[in-house]
Order: sequence, then C-alpha cells, then structure tokens
Amino acid sequence: MLLCIDCGNTNTVFSVWDGTAFLATFRASTEWQRTADQYYVWLSTLMGHQKLAVDIDEVIISSTVPRVVFNLRVLCDRYFNTRPFVVGKPDCALPVAPRVDEGTSIGPDRLVNTAGAFDRHGGDLIVVDFGTATTFDVVAHDGAYVGGVIAPGVNLSLEALHTAAAALPHVDITRPQGVIGTNTVACMQSGVYWGYVGVVREIAERIKGEYDRPMQVIGTGGLAPLFQDSNGLFDRVEDDLTMHGLTVIHAYNKEHPVS
Repeated sequence: MLLCIDCGNTNTVFSVWDGTAFLATFRASTEWQRTADQYYVWLSTLMGHQKLAVDIDEVIISSTVPRVVFNLRVLCDRYFNTRPFVVGKPDCALPVAPRVDEGTSIGPDRLVNTAGAFDRHGGDLIVVDFGTATTFDVVAHDGAYVGGVIAPGVNLSLEALHTAAAALPHVDITRPQGVIGTNTVACMQSGVYWGYVGVVREIAERIKGEYDRPMQVIGTGGLAPLFQDSNGLFDRVEDDLTMHGLTVIHAYNKEHPVS
C-alpha cells in the first residue's frame, strides 16, 4: 500500500492509496519539530479509528519545507521499513523534465501538480493552486512544467491586513453578498475575494495571450471551489490533484527506476 505525503508550508496531508483509489486522507499542521514517533502515533491512531487495516510498504513525499523531510524519512524507515521517494531529489525522476532557466529551483508541489494535471487532462494547462501562496503553473503540450506565477496566498493577504493595520480585525474568507461592504468585515472580505477573482482571471488571460494557444485552467487547493462559484474562473476544480500527482510520479519511478 502506498502512503502519499504532501507537506506544505501550512498543512501536511497523508493519503493512503491502494492502487485505484484513496482509502483515507489525514491532515496535520506542518511543524518541523514533530518527530517520526509523533507522526506514527498520530497516523496509526487515526487509521485505527477508521478501522483502516493496511500495510504501508511504499511512500512518496512532496515537501516545500525541507526541515520536515528528515523526520518523515525516519518515519518511513523505522515504521514502514521502506525508503521513500522524495520529489525533487535526484533518485526521484519526473515523467517529463521541466523546461525553465538553468539552476532554477522549482517547488516540489508545482512539479507534482503538473504531473497530476497532465495525467488527467493532457497538456496546455494552467494549474492554479490556492495554498499559502497562490501559484499558477504552466503545463506544456508534452507535460513539462515551463514556468508560472507566484502571488501571495488569500489567507496570507488577510493576515497581513490584520497584522499591519491595528484597526482591522482578523476575518475569514467568504463570498460577500455584494461588492460594496457596509461594515469593516464586509469591506475586507469583498476586497480580498473580488481582488483574487480579478488576480486569477487577469493572470490566466495574460498567460493564455503569451502562450498563444488554447489552454484549460485547472483549480486546486482548499479555496478553489469558493472562487469557482459563479465566477467561471476554472474549466475544472480538483481537490485531490496534488495527491493524484504523487501517485503518477510514484508509478513512473516504479516503471523507470533511476539507476
């Protein structure tokens, strides 16, 4: 059984894949101090609670937080008796090599999203991922990652407003009833919500114009459905795109092991 681990700046997601479907998904806050033993106790408790009796014998990891990877490797070695594939490392190959400036460091999450989106939809894609940052990944006709855009994340923008302006409260993102807010919270929510609708639409259109061929826009991340609602920003919204990409890269490495 394969355990897929996606470690982002805010959350770390663990999903169990049986070869055809994800049996369970668990989410924890990302903390580099968390030990391998703590990971195992937490994960095994949740799996037991769901009566999920599986034998994890393979693991693949994508992490944008390098300090977390060491303890995840220890988890795999100590409790699952396996050496994990780590996206972005030399011994973890990609189905198609990225085409970017030489020496450029690409976030593993972007490589994984690229692989997952290409497997499901083919090439000529823009993948918009609402995470700690809002990223736009351009997937070429052959499945290569060829660049993109990084913008501040939605919740990061809200937190910045709250932190930098003493009079502004902390608010949650939601679709406002109208554009014109009649109180402080509504004004903040409107500014962030409609502002990001504009950001996604404008950047996607400019990418399409520069790319100069028809493209699909794929939304992913927890806030993608909220921004899709009646705005028509995306051709598809997929909440499991990153995890699917991990299974694609894992399968590729099993078929084409790095010598």
